[in-house]
Amino acid sequence: MREGVLWTNLSRCEISRRLAEMGTSASRYTVRKLLKKHGLGQRKTRKKKTLGAHPDRDAQFQNIARLKAAYMAKEEPVISIDSKKKELIGNFSREGYTYTQTPVDALDHDFPSAGEGKLIPHGIYDLARNEGHMNLNTSHDTSEFCCDSIAHWWKQQGCQHYPKARRLLLLCDGGGSNAANRHVFKEALQVLAKRLGLEIRVAHYPPYCSKYNPIEHRLFSHITRACQGVVFHSVAIAKQFMEKTKTCKGLKVTVDILTGIYVTGKKCAENFLENMRIIFDDYLPRWNYRAVPQTI
Repeated sequence: MREGVLWTNLSRCEISRRLAEMGTSASRYTVRKLLKKHGLGQRKTRKKKTLGAHPDRDAQFQNIARLKAAYMAKEEPVISIDSKKKELIGNFSREGYTYTQTPVDALDHDFPSAGEGKLIPHGIYDLARNEGHMNLNTSHDTSEFCCDSIAHWWKQQGCQHYPKARRLLLLCDGGGSNAANRHVFKEALQVLAKRLGLEIRVAHYPPYCSKYNPIEHRLFSHITRACQGVVFHSVAIAKQFMEKTKTCKGLKVTVDILTGIYVTGKKCAENFLENMRIIFDDYLPRWNYRAVPQTI
């Protein structure tokens, strides 16, 4: 082999044929042994290189660590939120394998018009209790849906697990329905704080760091595994398989279906900025702020 060769996309048969043309006959089985000897194995591309590093990246990670420790020490809720990948509802093929006695046939094209809509899963992960909750909707992924999802979790579980809590720490990335630079999200958050009677502190992860959001690797990855290869013929089937998610570390997952209709393109009220009850921290205010209910 040429010195410095790190990878090749040639098959073993192609390498065998090229070797024969060069005067060295070697079967594809011999080629496999030679590839192994030279440390060449089949690998897939890894998403490891970040697009960029914000100058305040490490400072925000340290700040989030301090906030988590402070809230957990007082047994106050710390939740991580995000929207999982949207899924088409219908007889559409999905990645993964299942054990089955008969073939599973799906449509040969993923045309949304051939299905029954799009599934939007919004997740909430409770760091202290190692519990996940998914709210499923078929409307749109908006800031209003995000806050309704949190409110539903709080009324169903949060207030029971944390009856004395007056504060809530929310960890999320900086884009999508919970974007750090959107007034619509802050307005919905303010309504949520008043609705729940809680001070809601938000800590956004820096740009290009959403993979460090706890929900990504502590909940979503396990839900993906539990649902691999399953055709989502209906929202009920998606709910059924997501609820089966569990790990040897004791992860529990509950799932509910929210039937609300959420409209995209919504703008915040004209007087929102004047009446805003959002308190920005002195330290990295664009990523750290609190929504304060009127009762406080």
